[in-house]
Amino acid sequence: MTAVLFNEFLARNGKRIIQATLNSEKSLNALTLEMIRQLTPKLAEWEQDDSVAAVILDGAGSKAFCAGGDIRNLYLGMVGEGEAGFCETFFTEEYRLDYAIHTFAKPFIVWGSGIVMGGGLGLMAGANYRVVTETSRIAMPEVSIGLYPDVGGTWFLNHMPGRVGLFLGLTASQLNAADCRYVGLGDRFIHSSHKEALIELLRGHDWGEGLSELHHGVNTVLRALEQQSMAVLPESNVLTHFDQIAALMDHYELADIVDAILALESDDRWLQKAQAAVRHGSPAAMAIIFKQLRRGKHLSLLQVFESELDLSVNCTRAGEMAEGVRALLIDKDGKPGWRFKSLAEVDHDWIDALFVSPWPSGRPVLG
Repeated sequence: MTAVLFNEFLARNGKRIIQATLNSEKSLNALTLEMIRQLTPKLAEWEQDDSVAAVILDGAGSKAFCAGGDIRNLYLGMVGEGEAGFCETFFTEEYRLDYAIHTFAKPFIVWGSGIVMGGGLGLMAGANYRVVTETSRIAMPEVSIGLYPDVGGTWFLNHMPGRVGLFLGLTASQLNAADCRYVGLGDRFIHSSHKEALIELLRGHDWGEGLSELHHGVNTVLRALEQQSMAVLPESNVLTHFDQIAALMDHYELADIVDAILALESDDRWLQKAQAAVRHGSPAAMAIIFKQLRRGKHLSLLQVFESELDLSVNCTRAGEMAEGVRALLIDKDGKPGWRFKSLAEVDHDWIDALFVSPWPSGRPVLG
């Protein structure tokens, strides 16, 4: 089976619309190394090809755009049963692709319908046109597997209003389409039934030649479809709870933030799920997330990806992520044996060591 399906549609004025589809519906289009290696060289090709007006990246089926990275092969790599060096190779090539999407000059549309999590959000976050639908369910759930919001999370979480990014990182809270528009992860809300119409409208647009003309055309099409969809936009949980989130995050120390979340008394299901994620999540992961966001607040985009590559590779070697993946996705016993049982027990020297580059001869070039 082909990992990524590539289709092209002839448009007006000699232009082409490219559709790239992550083709693993059974795995909810989990991002594999094969997918990464098929997509990465195409970006340079499309950017240099004057006939390409716009690119659409989507996922096979209706359930998910991409539910995350190839966690099973990463797990085998972490426990020494997979290909030697797989984790380092996977994260390096994934980060290189994500950074290339962030810096892609032509219109790049991600159809973020259904489940978008982890590595899927890494693909989506950098697109210059991020479409969310009434079925979008978006989250960075890494605290539950002993990791941190990677694939650019340091960048996009720090660019959210207030301290919403820290809250989402610590609580793995799911976002709907309205949430994504509010926090800056979604640019347009379009009903999922308009997907074919999107391609047809792009084909029929009277395309110009320069970059600004290409972006004007895509924006015009997306705006028209959004206007037809707004009647079914859901209510934003983040906006509804913004003041409460701000109060919970209004502490200098991580321990005080976590205590505030755990002490919360609410019958609101969205907040209850956030509280449960903190109660059962990895204390080490929470400490990593807190340090990650503070440390990366003023980094450039490239510096973010470089620092995250260091951190992600170290996390695959440290054991906490392997244990979290085992408990949640491999054995599915739901009983991870976290290295530290509480925040008070976390060894901050151990945490600090994760932020030291693991590349003795120089980090791989990402951009």
